Amino acid sequence: MQVNPSGTNQPERLLRLNEIVRLVGLGKSSIYAMMSQTPPAFPRPLKLSRRAVCWPASAIDAWIQERIKAGGQ
Repeated sequence: MQVNPSGTNQPERLLRLNEIVRLVGLGKSSIYAMMSQTPPAFPRPLKLSRRAVCWPASAIDAWIQERIKAGGQ
């Protein structure tokens, strides 16, 4: 069992796009637009298969914390 990078004993969760949309309050097109910026303004996904991607929950949690620290800028 791989341990979550946050140091907890919980395994790393992989989140699909619909869950990301609910968590961060952005639409799919906004998320993909932010990923296409240089440097990316949103974490890039991991490929699960030829047509499926996911995001590590720790990457999304870190992005949310960065946005909070930046004051929404």
